[in-house]
Amino acid sequence: MSQDQTDQPGGSSYDPSYDPAAEVVDLCRDLIRIDTSNYGDETGPGERKAAEHVAALLDEVGISSELFERDSGRTSVVAQWGGSAPGAGQERGGLLLHGHLDVVPAEPRDWQVDPFAGEIQDGCVWGRGAVDMKDFDAILLSVVRARARAGCVPDRPIVLCFTADEEAGGHHGAQVLVEDHADRLEHCTEAVGEVGGFSTTIRGRRLYLIEAAEKGMAWMRLTARGRAGHGSMINDDNAVTRLAAAVARIGTHEWPVRLTPTMETLLASVAELVGTEATPDNAEQLVEEFGPAARMMGAVIRNTANPTMTQAGYKVNVIPTEATAHVDGRFLPGYEDEFFDTIAELCGAGIERTFLSHQQPWETPYDGDLVAAMTRSLLAEDPGARVAPYLMSGGTDAKHFTKLGMRSYGFAPLRLPADLDFTALFHGVDERVPVDALEFGARVFDRFLEQV
Repeated sequence: MSQDQTDQPGGSSYDPSYDPAAEVVDLCRDLIRIDTSNYGDETGPGERKAAEHVAALLDEVGISSELFERDSGRTSVVAQWGGSAPGAGQERGGLLLHGHLDVVPAEPRDWQVDPFAGEIQDGCVWGRGAVDMKDFDAILLSVVRARARAGCVPDRPIVLCFTADEEAGGHHGAQVLVEDHADRLEHCTEAVGEVGGFSTTIRGRRLYLIEAAEKGMAWMRLTARGRAGHGSMINDDNAVTRLAAAVARIGTHEWPVRLTPTMETLLASVAELVGTEATPDNAEQLVEEFGPAARMMGAVIRNTANPTMTQAGYKVNVIPTEATAHVDGRFLPGYEDEFFDTIAELCGAGIERTFLSHQQPWETPYDGDLVAAMTRSLLAEDPGARVAPYLMSGGTDAKHFTKLGMRSYGFAPLRLPADLDFTALFHGVDERVPVDALEFGARVFDRFLEQV
């Protein structure tokens, strides 16, 4: 396509009513109202209802889709779209655009509003999934539906993918697609998903962060075994004592700063805004420039390991045979060996370590046509801003899709108020996204699709 990106979205070849943001708010609210809480086991409602809703929305504009599930109710949607011009996009392959349908649970009594009502209040759409990530699902659907209605189909082959189970590692969702249905994806050479393209404000300047890397995931179960006995007697083989000592060492360990190429690029951009130069020695000071977001950014200049659960015993006067703990470990690209060597040392003797989930990190070079298209699209809507890559502390479905060799990025664009503690809303109480940020995201993503 050849639309001039300085023009209004749509251009002369579009339907006069074309508006990529027209439906985005209502779509987001409707998705929030479908409870897809993922408890990490099989007790939740699953994603089937949301998947069928998305499939119907695509079908309305002439885009057929397929539903895939390995386990009942854990449903993902895949649709093929675009590639209308013979040979177009073949040199780069297809582009995967993916979002997930599940959300983490919410306790209604903790919220100001019903987390599954999709209410609009104070200029925001409130609800579980508003930022993670039914906002991007809605942006993607709004743009695609507007383009399909206007007959504006991308020349490049596009795969639209809405997955199950991302919030528990993607084992029932993206992993199923990669392992069982790779033929639907293998022509894709690049992928774009969540948790990127949002703004942060540093010294009065907006900086948009595009995800170009993720830490690896090591969800570990630690088990200590000892000699059972009466709680009133001396016991030098106490499983609880051994486990507690290991958990304390892990939880208080100070991991050294390690900078990957992605973070070197980001911190150089921050340093320029601050008026200094980035070095490993001032990395932590530069991270503090992110304000409340430093809690996330500080986790991507080092490996981390946080104890999250412990369990032992059944009666106060009985020393148990076994004690267990769970640890959420995250390691930087290139630093896996260092991470596991350190964990083994901190655990010490007599601690067995098994994995609940072990997924590799990834890092994509921050260059090429796709990065240029994301940057141009953002700056067309916010000319005074800056754009830079960052490394994500958590995990997304990209961990699975990169196994197929795709260059991956996170680009769910949102222009956010400087005083909004955005990172605290991920999995947080009173999760919400500004209405104008959703509409901004749809306009930016429409510009992006015009260039891919």
